Amino acid sequence: MPPADGCALVTGGTRGIGAAITARLRAGGWTVATLARRDGDVRADVTDTDAVTAALEDVRERFGPILGLVNNAGVRRDGLALRMSDDQWRDVLDTNLTGAFTCTRAVLPDMLRARHGRIVNVSSAVAQFANPGQANYVAAKAGLLGLTRTIAKEMARKGITCNAVTPGLIETEMTTEVADDLLQYVPVRRLGTPEEVAACVAFLVSDEAGYVNGATLSVDGGLTA
Repeated sequence: MPPADGCALVTGGTRGIGAAITARLRAGGWTVATLARRDGDVRADVTDTDAVTAALEDVRERFGPILGLVNNAGVRRDGLALRMSDDQWRDVLDTNLTGAFTCTRAVLPDMLRARHGRIVNVSSAVAQFANPGQANYVAAKAGLLGLTRTIAKEMARKGITCNAVTPGLIETEMTTEVADDLLQYVPVRRLGTPEEVAACVAFLVSDEAGYVNGATLSVDGGLTA
């Protein structure tokens, strides 16, 4: 059962996969706060440490300690490495990887006090294979898997687990422009749904997943098999 005296925080929780995760966790009994730059329950850019700190204090005042965290906020700025600008590289790494670390670090004191916590990082199938034109995105999503395993080992004895999901081609705004070209490589020959990703996240934050730690759960229709 979700904790009665705490909440879950979903970054980028108002659109696409994040919105589906938010809805699924709420349906399962979690009190969920969404964090987004424009339209979340609390507003902050995950690349701004001070803004994240202030936003999470607001979450605690309104919803209680943060005992679940889903790091879902992400951006893409694609381009071949030869022509990729410093801004393209930094923007994606700062949001997709450093932002996840910032939020994780900020919620760990709540989880340590409760001796219970669930962290799920939304990585990507591209973290496990090369994808031309996405050096920044692939590096960030692969980095998330390393961060996941490290937090899992550091926090395991404190009742805190950290796992990752790696969605493949999911029916969202971010994939519409590339879906037709890549669908031939997906063994099940269809796009996944945000709800299918959300179901996996819901399991990883549940009591039933208490012995699942440092794991990566692929949600990609066999793309990386």
